[in-house]
Amino acid sequence: MQRIFLSDLHLDDPKGSVFGGFAACLKTESKRVDEIYILGDLVEMWIGDDDDSPIAIALSKLLQATAKHCPIFLMHGNRDFLFASEFASKTGVTLINDPSTLDDSILLSHGDALCTDDNEYQEMRKILRGEAWQSETLSKSLAERQVFGKGLRAASIANNANKASAIMDVNSTAVTALVGKHIKTFIHGHTHRPGVHQVEQRVSDRIVLGDWGPCGWLCRQIDDNFTLECFNLAHRYET
Repeated sequence: MQRIFLSDLHLDDPKGSVFGGFAACLKTESKRVDEIYILGDLVEMWIGDDDDSPIAIALSKLLQATAKHCPIFLMHGNRDFLFASEFASKTGVTLINDPSTLDDSILLSHGDALCTDDNEYQEMRKILRGEAWQSETLSKSLAERQVFGKGLRAASIANNANKASAIMDVNSTAVTALVGKHIKTFIHGHTHRPGVHQVEQRVSDRIVLGDWGPCGWLCRQIDDNFTLECFNLAHRYET
């Protein structure tokens, strides 16, 4: 089995280098691997499946073309938790739960639920992921949601700027509890702190995916082997 896992692309410009690198990555890897997993924060902001912005249109076309060659599995992040069935149907991707388990030994998560030291964020997360808030928000017009989404994002940036770095990382106790005894490989994103760590009190590797910007990041699985890769967006997938 060959798979790739990536997260935190924060796409917002279809003409930007990150989108171009992502498109090239999907074109090449969809011919190499059996499955592609995107573990949240694919876009900088998602305001509903009726989004008609340039990035929404370009992303839908890209995923639709790629999904014809390779299955794509998409997990919600803290920026794109409003991806829903209409988007999945249009693009051919499969939405998966957070967390999800593969082959009884691989655990996948976006990672934000494990940042339990950030009490303010966890309280807000409960509200934003709740059915009542989402139903009320999606009942608003597209224009209203666009304005609201930008305001919500600006407030998040301001709040994070005043937080200690440590509380925005995953909590080791929460990680150990989630991983359990049978997981060998735990893969997540969100924290923008790429690396490979051993889970405390467990014989498990925790692979943290990086955010895409100056370079791209992915975790590659070939059978029982996992490698974390960083690559130049402009040159890695040149044709």
